[in-house]
Amino acid sequence: MTEGTHAAPKMTEHPDIVAMSARYDRMAESITAQATDALTVLAGLFVALSPWIVGFTDTSAGLARNNLVIGLAVAALGASFALAYERTHRLIWVCPLLGVWTIVAVWLVSGAETTTATVLSNVIGGAVVTALGLIAMVPMFLARRSAR
Repeated sequence: MTEGTHAAPKMTEHPDIVAMSARYDRMAESITAQATDALTVLAGLFVALSPWIVGFTDTSAGLARNNLVIGLAVAALGASFALAYERTHRLIWVCPLLGVWTIVAVWLVSGAETTTATVLSNVIGGAVVTALGLIAMVPMFLARRSAR
């Protein structure tokens, strides 16, 4: 290097970023987080496959497509929380919203036939996704509380 120049420190070496990364690693390594992430993936897959598992009627094709898309999105979120928590933790709030949408979609998706099977499938699947999303949010709230 020439005189008077210096190498700029890397962002990844900043003490605050190192501490934050370590905190996210500890949160992601907990048994609760790992179980929640795995169950979120399974709940998403259930919602995605529920039209074929439960046997939605032919008139509920719109609801079947809705469940497929929402379920795959939930499964992808659960997998991303497990694989890259520090990068995806800000998306945790999406899971409870998708769960609530899954519950009410039976009555809001146009043309969906509300049979007992479709209602129970969506309400139970949506409630599980909502609960898992809220459970996944707990470490984030605890970390904010301890940072104060």
